[in-house]
Amino acid sequence: MTHDEIFPKESGKSYALVELMRSTSPMVNKGPDDTVFSFPIVLLWEIILFLCVSLAIFLFSLVKQAPLDELANPMVTTDPAKAPWYFVGLQELLEHMHPTLAGILIPTVLVVFLIMLPYVDHSAKAGVWFSSLRGRRITGWTALYVLIVMPAYIILDDIFPLRELLRNLAPVWIAQGLLPGMILITLVLLPTLALWRIRANRHEFMMALFTVMVVSAVVFTVSGFLFRGPGFNLYLPWDMPNGYNPWADL
Repeated sequence: MTHDEIFPKESGKSYALVELMRSTSPMVNKGPDDTVFSFPIVLLWEIILFLCVSLAIFLFSLVKQAPLDELANPMVTTDPAKAPWYFVGLQELLEHMHPTLAGILIPTVLVVFLIMLPYVDHSAKAGVWFSSLRGRRITGWTALYVLIVMPAYIILDDIFPLRELLRNLAPVWIAQGLLPGMILITLVLLPTLALWRIRANRHEFMMALFTVMVVSAVVFTVSGFLFRGPGFNLYLPWDMPNGYNPWADL
């Protein structure tokens, strides 16, 4: 290979001789902008948060005593028999579908979704909610949608319960499993259809689904705690029969 083949004449290109040297640079050990190391910085903040929450729970326990009922009577069933507040949302779901679906499949799907979220949404804005005006609008409209649709679903299913209407017309796995599951999946995925029409990115899809999950959990928890009375039927909180007061469970 000749010199002219390596450096052709009149090629319009410029060449320079460079050399690598061992030295330091401002970019050495520097991560992406606006980030911190998970260890030890984030770990220390998590430990501080854990200690603060533990202290708050301890102080609250000194002020408010946990309510203890009388000894259980095996001959008398408590009415209504409600789960603790952190499980009352699942108890509300049990009123609308089969226990396997409400108590096992749906919680498993939610936990898997939370575990997979960082791996699915790996954009630069992953984990940052309300990161833009459009993100705030998506979250706000999605939350408003859930606050309207989920209570309507609870009320309509209480008036027209599928498990009762289809008791002698369809198998249990259809009346209490397939149909309620399809209805719930449709209600959850409707916001994603609207996002698809406006060409939303993956981060915005995940943000909407996360909002649906959180707001739905709040709706089902409030419904089960505040609006379920004797027989676990729906009542207004101030119109409970038999003198039942849902706030007394606190």
